[in-house]
Amino acid sequence: MRVIIIGAGEVGYHIAKKLSDENQEVVLIDQNPAKIRRINDNLDVQSFLGSGTSPRILRAAGIEEAELMVAATDSDEVNLIACLLARNLNRHMVKVARVRNREYLQERSLFSKELLGVDLLINTRDMMVETVLGLMEVPGASEVIDFVGGKVKMVSFLISGDSPLAGKKLSDLKAYEGNLLVGAIVRGHGIVIPSGRDAIQPHDLVYFVMKRTELEASLGRLNMANRPMKNIMVVGAGETGMAIAQALDQRRLNVKIIDQDGERCKKLAGSLNRVVVIRGDGADRDLLREENAGKMDLIVAVTGDEESNVLISLLAKELGARRTITRVSKLSYMSVVSAVGLDTVINPRMAAVRAILQYIRRGRILSVAPLREEQAEAIEAEALETSDIVNTPLHRVNFPPGAILGAIVRGEEIIIPRGDSIVLPHDRIIIFALQRVLPKLEELLTVKLEFF
Repeated sequence: MRVIIIGAGEVGYHIAKKLSDENQEVVLIDQNPAKIRRINDNLDVQSFLGSGTSPRILRAAGIEEAELMVAATDSDEVNLIACLLARNLNRHMVKVARVRNREYLQERSLFSKELLGVDLLINTRDMMVETVLGLMEVPGASEVIDFVGGKVKMVSFLISGDSPLAGKKLSDLKAYEGNLLVGAIVRGHGIVIPSGRDAIQPHDLVYFVMKRTELEASLGRLNMANRPMKNIMVVGAGETGMAIAQALDQRRLNVKIIDQDGERCKKLAGSLNRVVVIRGDGADRDLLREENAGKMDLIVAVTGDEESNVLISLLAKELGARRTITRVSKLSYMSVVSAVGLDTVINPRMAAVRAILQYIRRGRILSVAPLREEQAEAIEAEALETSDIVNTPLHRVNFPPGAILGAIVRGEEIIIPRGDSIVLPHDRIIIFALQRVLPKLEELLTVKLEFF
């Protein structure tokens, strides 16, 4: 697949790296010579110095043959004009645009096929708000990702030494059969797609697939407290912090937001009803103690400075806060920051990468979620009637080692599969797979050649 990426910032660079590692044909365009040098020094991709709004450069980049274009610069206008040009240069290509301006996002009809023809709009701020609200729904989880409109949840938990799961083989978890499934285990810097012979160990990060309707009961059986979060502190009143505060304002919770900028605080105080707005330095230990940070159910650190966010979360944990969510913008920092003991680290650019991946995978892919350090993926797909996965008991399906079926959704019915389960045409399925087996998995999900 030929992919054109406009903008070599964190999002563009990371998408280019991931696709290059998968031997996709990637072309990256940026106006900044330093960013182009970084691309040329580190990635095996083709690069062009110039504007993504230049028809000449787009043609030189091979726009007519491309299957996907991602416009991910910091300028909404550049991204939208690039999509408009691409619509006329190659009508059959998938176009993805990163957009920040709320006014644009409220006029969705402008991006229709007849006008700009944008297939996917990415707004990282809204994605961050959804991530925070999802984590609040499952207190104690390190990550929560919805599939099938939220009917199925992928939830990860760090296993403590006193957990009832510690030391147990997956084959011994018969009591949970039909309600949840272990899809992946992160151990150190490695990841395992488990079989029944694998055992869960203390300090493992375990990804479970659960039915939303069975969420509370399943967590109770796992001895994972699901105590609601009522007292929340947001540190940082930039675009993301403000959006989180506005979302929480409607939920009748005890919410405080802290920021050093007086003008931001005035604006927030005038637009929020229940949220307490505090002007001050969120990294000031005395201020955090004075505002009872240690008694908070959740601290969300989303200032524009990632070092400050890490410090704020560490101080909050030391003071006794129950959970922390820390925004880190540089993707390369995430694994390092996670290792220092913070509960949940979120990255706005990773959400954008996740949204784009569905257009890269072969088969009828509906959504893709990269797992820790991108060594594996959870994939939501539609089972095609001519693929090898349908109408056969799962124990006879030739799943590649390193892949496991996590759930089958058939209408309103949600099935946590067993060996004798059968996937029917048009079922939605959720599969966990290691990165190295994705090509084989794609073969399993796609239309067989003899169908033609």
